[in-house]
Formats: sequence, structure tokens, C-alpha cells
Amino acid sequence: MRNAFAAAVTELAAADPRVVVLSGDIGNRLFDAFREKFPDRFYNCGVAEANMTGMAAGLALCGLRPFTYTITPFGTTRVLEQIRVDVCYHNVPVTIVGTGSGLSYASLGPTHHSCEDVAFLRCLPNMTVLCPADAAEVRAAVAAVLAIPGPAYIRLGKKGEPAVHKEKPCFEIGKGIIVRPGRDVCLLGLGTMVATAAETAALLEGRGVSAQVVSMHTVKPLDEDLLRECFGRFALVAVVEEHGRIGGLGAAVAQWLVAQDPYPPARLLSFGTPDAFLHESGSQRYARKCVGLTPDAIAAEVLRARGRQGKSL
Repeated sequence: MRNAFAAAVTELAAADPRVVVLSGDIGNRLFDAFREKFPDRFYNCGVAEANMTGMAAGLALCGLRPFTYTITPFGTTRVLEQIRVDVCYHNVPVTIVGTGSGLSYASLGPTHHSCEDVAFLRCLPNMTVLCPADAAEVRAAVAAVLAIPGPAYIRLGKKGEPAVHKEKPCFEIGKGIIVRPGRDVCLLGLGTMVATAAETAALLEGRGVSAQVVSMHTVKPLDEDLLRECFGRFALVAVVEEHGRIGGLGAAVAQWLVAQDPYPPARLLSFGTPDAFLHESGSQRYARKCVGLTPDAIAAEVLRARGRQGKSL
């Protein structure tokens, strides 16, 4: 995903002289092609992410379209005040790109985990929050943010994410993408967990349950039309995200759900990280197993929920 971002922003910069990239002391080799072509539009801001964010806001106020790029918690949590006051308050078109989101850097401990970033940023006025599922969605998201006038956040994985789409997806901010049709349950995947949702759907199919999989790549604004369709059609809708259950996509969907009149009869399940720090160190795969974000664990809970629904009926 990060390679897709570098390629996409380099291509956009060739067509739009307003595009600039600010890096928080990472991605030097990643942006070699960008720096070679546009040496005066790349800024390595060092380990000074607050300064980087303030610089980006100033560049945006001057008419440019800056992208900030660093490891997710350093470009979001560490600089939340600058994002809130410098970027969102002035409603300037700064795009914050976080790489290695969720538990991608699980081996480096909680300083590098980012399971709260969506919650922090979606509550800020004027902010658009995008969580693409694969490299194809990353390229589309980078192009799409240039068409909006205000701030945006693009949440990336680290590397080696599986492709969700075989062809270029029809990507529109605020509109989810149905990756796999289904009849019985609906899985709303966020970002890199869309691939996990697809694996879960395959397991459920083996148990006679047909699962629709959706790439809910935009947390803010939500695709309310798609949510109405899903909650009106399926008895069970599950959100799958590598983010805390507090404040993430599941919470956003729940907030939308309770405001509906009449209230949809479908049940909502939320799969995410618990309200606790992960004190163990290991690979991303190991961390996901620790918090129950594996296809086996998700499929088992969906089947249990369907069983409970059947008994209640």
C-alpha cells in the first residue's frame, strides 16, 4: 500500500504542480522517484511531526496541496492539536497519510500501534477519513482527495497486503464498494481488514452461510444509503476493523443505527481491538490472533450470533 501511495502521488504531482509531499523522516527511498522529478516539492521534516503538520497547513493556505507522510501514530496522535487547530479549524486541504496503521507494527510495541486514530480524526470538524482496502483503493483515494476542498486522512497498512480487487474499483468518497455479494449476513470491512472479511466469508460459505463483503473505505462521511440497504436486507451486519471498537467504524455505524426511525431489525456485531493495550510483542498476524481478528474467530462468532438469533425467533 505504501508503494502504491508513492507511485500515485508522484503521478499526480506530474499533472498538478500544487502537489507537495512532507515526510516525517521516513520513506526516503520510497520517494526517490518523486524527489528526482520534483526536488523542490519534497520536504523531509525530520522527527518533528508537529512542525511538519503546521508547515503543511501553511503550504495549503498558500494554495498548494500538501500530503504529510509518516508512521500513523506519529502523524495523528502525536500531532492531534496541530491537525485540529492548524488544519481542520482553517479547513485547508492537507492530506494526512498514515502508514503501518492498526497493528502493522505490532512487533515494536504500543508506541507504534494505532488503534485510536480513526476515532480521534473522525470527530474533528471538516475532516474526511479514508481507509482503503488495498493498493488499488489507495491509488484511487489519493486521486479522490484532490477533488475535495478540505482536510483528509488516508489510513494505510504497511506492506504485503493482499489485493482485494481484481480490476480497478469504482471508488468514490463516501460510497462503499461491494466486494462479494451475499444473502445471509453482511460483513463491513475497514481498510486492510476487508481481505480478512473476504476470508471469513469463504469460511462461512463452507458452513452454508452466504456473506456479503463490503469495503467501507470511508468512515467519514458514511455511506448511509448503503447502510440502509444492508440493515434493511440482512438480519446480521458485522463490522470488521483493525481499530478499537470505541470510536471506529463500528461505533460510527452504531451511532447512525440508533438514529434511524424506524429502527432496523438487523443485529449489529462489532469486531475490533478491545479497550486495552496489547502488552505482547509479535507479528501482525500474532497480534490479530491475540485480539480475535482472524477469519476463524470472526466466522465462529457470526455463526454463534446467527444461532442466538434463530433461537430468539
